[in-house]
Amino acid sequence: MFDAHVHIIDPRFPLVANHGYLPEPFTIADYRDRVAKLGLGVHGGAVVTASYQGTGQDYLVTALRELGPGWVGVTQLDPDVTDEDIVALDQAGVRAVRFNLRRSATDMKLLTTQALRAYELVGWHAEFYVDASLLLSLEPVFKKLPAVSIDHLGMSTRGLPYLLNLVDRGARVKATGFGRATIDDVGDALRRIHAVNPTALMFGTDLPGTRARRAFELTDLETITEAVGDDLAAVLGGNARSFYRI
Repeated sequence: MFDAHVHIIDPRFPLVANHGYLPEPFTIADYRDRVAKLGLGVHGGAVVTASYQGTGQDYLVTALRELGPGWVGVTQLDPDVTDEDIVALDQAGVRAVRFNLRRSATDMKLLTTQALRAYELVGWHAEFYVDASLLLSLEPVFKKLPAVSIDHLGMSTRGLPYLLNLVDRGARVKATGFGRATIDDVGDALRRIHAVNPTALMFGTDLPGTRARRAFELTDLETITEAVGDDLAAVLGGNARSFYRI
């Protein structure tokens, strides 16, 4: 099992308050304890930088070093990041750049430039935390990006038609954050995404689930299992490992 969406909140490194919010620590030890209690056989994953972690890279590089083989990073980049910085992050195990459109204002020109630059330099894809109802307005950006993933099933039922269109063109979707999204029928959304492209869905726990109505539960895994049938192994690991180039 590859956990494609994990947040590590290490108190050794500073946080940046986002709309006044600062989360409690959630260390690597906390994560390992949680998945062990859930009975999840996790053998690798993606540590994702959250809004409250800004563009500092020390926490992420340290987390990847301490987690070891099989783990990759998803980062946010400073506008002034250099090519050398990006190459060094790639060498440390970072494999994607994230754009959080729900928690912070974003310059679309800068977003596009950063995403293309990261892809051309080191092959990173771009990850988006965004309500899928906004995907149509982002079409000028997506047309330019060679590889994209969308967090948390696109967050809303209203945006599902736009998400399915993007999936049909090769986008990946994280089967994460069910307690965060406002989707009427998560199982139906999973089935529809999977029907368009069986390689699209990538399982993740989204632990610790900061600001979500609830954190990951084993019933979420049951919902995925019912939705994807014989492709469960790919959704739980193979799809993400391929996309993150592991």
